[in-house]
Amino acid sequence: MKKLDIIATATFGLEAVVARELRDLGYKDLKVENSRVIFKGTAMDICRTNLWLRSADRVFIRMGEFEALSFEELFEKTKALPWDQLLPEDAEFPVQGKSVKSKLFSVSDCQAIVKKAVVEKLKQKYNRSWFPETGPRYVLEVGILKDVVTLTVDTSGVGLHKRSYRQLASQAPLKETLASALVGLSYWNTSRRLIDPFCGSGTIPIEAAMMGLNIAPGLNRNFDAEKWPQIPAKLWDEARTEARDKRKNEKFTILGYDIDGRILSIARHNARLAGVEGYIDFHQLAFSDFSTKTKYGCIICNPPYGERLGERKEVEELYRQMGQKFKDMDTWSIYVLTAEEEFEKYYGRRADRKRKLYNGRIKVDYYQYYGPRPPR
Repeated sequence: MKKLDIIATATFGLEAVVARELRDLGYKDLKVENSRVIFKGTAMDICRTNLWLRSADRVFIRMGEFEALSFEELFEKTKALPWDQLLPEDAEFPVQGKSVKSKLFSVSDCQAIVKKAVVEKLKQKYNRSWFPETGPRYVLEVGILKDVVTLTVDTSGVGLHKRSYRQLASQAPLKETLASALVGLSYWNTSRRLIDPFCGSGTIPIEAAMMGLNIAPGLNRNFDAEKWPQIPAKLWDEARTEARDKRKNEKFTILGYDIDGRILSIARHNARLAGVEGYIDFHQLAFSDFSTKTKYGCIICNPPYGERLGERKEVEELYRQMGQKFKDMDTWSIYVLTAEEEFEKYYGRRADRKRKLYNGRIKVDYYQYYGPRPPR
C-alpha cells in the first residue's frame, strides 16, 4: 500500500492527547481537528497505531473528502474514488453514516448512495453484477459536516477502548481510552506514587501501570485490518514483536482503593488479565479513612457524580471531604473527573486548570490541581 491519509479519531477534548501520542510514536506533520488527528502513513503504520494509541477511538483510512450539495454529486464523487484498489472481490463493506448541518441530511439515503457508488466502481474492475460480501470486513463511513463529505474505512473494528483485559466491569465503568488520557494529562511518572481512592473496577490504575511499563494497549486484541490482503500478516507480526520488545522493566506500586470489596475483586481480575497485577495494590477502604504519609504523589480519580436524586447531598458532602483530606497533601498533584459543575465550590478551591471532556455522553470536567515538583 502506498502512502495513506490516516485519521485517528478522538473523543471531544482529547485531540491534543492523541496528537501527543502520535508524536511520541514518531509521526510528524499532524493536522489536529475537532475529534480527529490526520497524518500520513503506510500499511505498517496502520498496524502500529492500532496497537499503540491509548486515547484514540479508532484508526481510519481516509479515501476522499469533497463538497456535495446533491445526491447525484455524492454518487459521482464517491464513485470516482479508488475503491477498487482497496476492496477485494469478496469484501464485506457495510456503510455507516452521519450528517451535521448539511443539505444531505438523510443519513440512510447517503449510506445507500455511497454503497451503490462503490458497487458500481467494483463492477468495472471485477466484471460482475453482484458481490457476495463473504470476505474480510471493511466498514465504510460517510460523514457529512456542513456539506463537506469525508469517506473513510475503519481499520480497527471494535473500538480501541476494548483492550481485552476488562471482561468484567462495574456498573458505570470509565472507558479505557479516557482513563489513559487522564493519566496522560497528569504529572504522574513511575518515580511518584499514584493513588486512585475511588478505583472501582481498576481502569485508571491499570491504564497507568500499562503506561509505566510501556505495554502497547492493543497487543492482545484483534483488528478488522488484520484480515485485509493489502496488509500482510508478517507486518502485524513485526509490529507485535516490536511492541513486546519495547516493554520496560520498572519498579513501582500504584494504589487503588474502593469501599466495595466485590468491585475490587473485579479490579484484581482485570489487572491479572492486563499483566500488571504485580504493580497495583487494591484495598477496600472508605474514603473517610483515607490518608497517606507519602510526599510528591498524584491522585487521579473519577468519584461518584450523584446523578440520582437521592445521592446528590451525599456526593456534595464527599466533595467537601475530598477538599479537606487533600488540603494537607500540599506536595501532591490532584486530578478529579466529575460531571458536577459546582465541584470547586464544594471542594473549596479553584482548580489550576479545568478541561472539558465527555465520559460517554456525559459532559464532565477534569479539575487539575498542581503540586510542586519533587526535589531532585
